[in-house]
Amino acid sequence: MFELFIARRYLRAKRKQVVISVITVISIIGVAAGVMALVIGLAINTGFRSTLERNLLGLTAHVSILEKEAGVGIEGWEQLSSRLARLPHVKSVSPALYEVGFLMGPLSGDGISIKGISIAKGARVPEALLHLKAGSIDALRNEEGERPGIILGYRLAERIGAVVGKQVTLTISNGHITPYGTSPSNVRMRVAGVFESGFFEFDNSFGFMDLAPMQKVFDVGDVLNSIELYLDDVDAAPQVAAAAMPLIGPKLAASTWQEQNRQLLNALKMERVVTIVSIGLIQVVAALNILIALVMMVMEKHRDIAILMSMGARAKQIRRIFVWEGAMIGAVGTVIGLTAGYTICYFADKYQWLRLDEQVYSISFVPFTTRWVDGVWIAAAAMAVSLIATIYPARSATKIAPVESLRYE
Repeated sequence: MFELFIARRYLRAKRKQVVISVITVISIIGVAAGVMALVIGLAINTGFRSTLERNLLGLTAHVSILEKEAGVGIEGWEQLSSRLARLPHVKSVSPALYEVGFLMGPLSGDGISIKGISIAKGARVPEALLHLKAGSIDALRNEEGERPGIILGYRLAERIGAVVGKQVTLTISNGHITPYGTSPSNVRMRVAGVFESGFFEFDNSFGFMDLAPMQKVFDVGDVLNSIELYLDDVDAAPQVAAAAMPLIGPKLAASTWQEQNRQLLNALKMERVVTIVSIGLIQVVAALNILIALVMMVMEKHRDIAILMSMGARAKQIRRIFVWEGAMIGAVGTVIGLTAGYTICYFADKYQWLRLDEQVYSISFVPFTTRWVDGVWIAAAAMAVSLIATIYPARSATKIAPVESLRYE
């Protein structure tokens, strides 16, 4: 195209005014920096969100049926589970029992939250228990006369000195009922395994037991305090929870994983918005540089523009020359920014460049998770800003009067 040919010649030509070339280079660097920063910022946000969601959903259910007020538990849970299993999107329904206690090991003791799960054939097993650091989930099954087994988070196990195959003591605050009230009870348990979920709170204070032995240990009978639903689409949890409400009755409530972690998810969502707005300002600065470079180029090339118009070039062709220049500056900067951003994200995630305090952030390093969708809209936004910056210079170029420009030539 005629306009593209002229635009390329203008950008590559050696100019008398070096400052225009410098501003053009700065414009390209500005666009590249903005694109790269957005790619990295969104990769960090997406990485945190996906990692935390994966760790959370590896141990918790997509929808949980819970008591509205703590009571004797959910009785008749087998029939209720069969009805819930027929709801749309529900892949499986698992019983669960949550209790707390104090676990004493060879070195020290600490509080523990215990979840009782079914390990029967065909039952759903939490993902964190599929690849244990030590032991096996089969070891939870205790033979006749054998002590009940428990799988501990690896940080909790290290802190109290628990070792697979050795004994620990679980203290239950209201284990016995006496004429004078409840009294604690101590239960000898066997460490069946150690898991690592990647989520600090779980690894630091959580444990798993087989459901039936746990019901005996806590003397609760054949009742639960949670029925957990696992779905084929985690985003469908609100719809499934709403559909479950007529089935569970007024004493129970359906809670989704988004509701249970609302504060964390809202914080990540707000962080994403702040990242886009704050880093997007870099693109605005780059657009201003493009505008300045093109305005100065129009001033430098006024004689050339006058000659082109005298030869019959139309106003829209003159406008396209400077639009093409802005588009090429934006395109070069965008390609450089995307390449640099995705390369940095790949190596930063692979080699875990940025380490974190797990007690504060729940994960040990900053994850960089890139998505091609983000790259598409970032590139489109960068090009749009670059093209907007060409509007004023392109219009001003068409206002040059050939007679006045060539009067003294």
